[in-house]
Amino acid sequence: MFGLKELIGLVLSAFFILPTVVILRELGYVLAGRVVGAKNARITLGSGKRIFKWRMFDLRRHYQLYSWYSYDELANQKKWAYVFLYSSPILVNVIFGLMINALIANQIIDTYETFWNRFVFYAFYYVMFDVLPMRTINGKPNNGRLILDMIKHGKRTDSNKEPFIPATAEVEDAYQKERQAIEEMMKENKDNS
Repeated sequence: MFGLKELIGLVLSAFFILPTVVILRELGYVLAGRVVGAKNARITLGSGKRIFKWRMFDLRRHYQLYSWYSYDELANQKKWAYVFLYSSPILVNVIFGLMINALIANQIIDTYETFWNRFVFYAFYYVMFDVLPMRTINGKPNNGRLILDMIKHGKRTDSNKEPFIPATAEVEDAYQKERQAIEEMMKENKDNS
C-alpha cells in the first residue's frame, strides 16, 4: 500500500537519488570525453541562473534533472570515438545499476534496501530513455539515436539545424547574453518605477 511514508520516501529519493544518478551519468561523459580528447568539456547541472562555475562544472539554480555535457570538439574524429562518447552515460548507469542490484541480491547491502532499490530503478530509467533510439520534442536525437545513426550512416546525422550538443563556448556566450538581457530589463523596470 502506498501511504504517507512511501510518499515521503519517493519525494526524498527524487531530490537525492535522481540527482546522484544524473551526476553519475554526466561523469560517464567526462570519462569518455577524456579518452577521446573532448576539448573545453563542461558539465552543466540544472538550468537557470548560474550558482557557480568551477573548472568544468557549471551548477545552475534549478533542479539537476536538466543537465548536459558539452564540448567544443573531439581530438579523435573517428566513428568509434563518437559511439563511445554517446554510449558512456548508458554504460555508467548500467554498471552502477547492476553492481548495486548484485549487492542487494547477495544481501551485502541489506540496510536501506528501499533506497538502493530506488537507486537501481532510476539508473535503469535513464538507461531506457537513453538507449531507445528517438528524437526529443525539439527534434534533437537522444544518445541511442546518435549511436544508431553513427553506426548506420557512419556520421552524425540530424534534421535539426542546431548542434546535437552545443559547444561549451556557445553555451557560455548564450548564458552571458541572457544574463545581460535580464539585467538590462531589470534596470529598465527599476528606472520606470
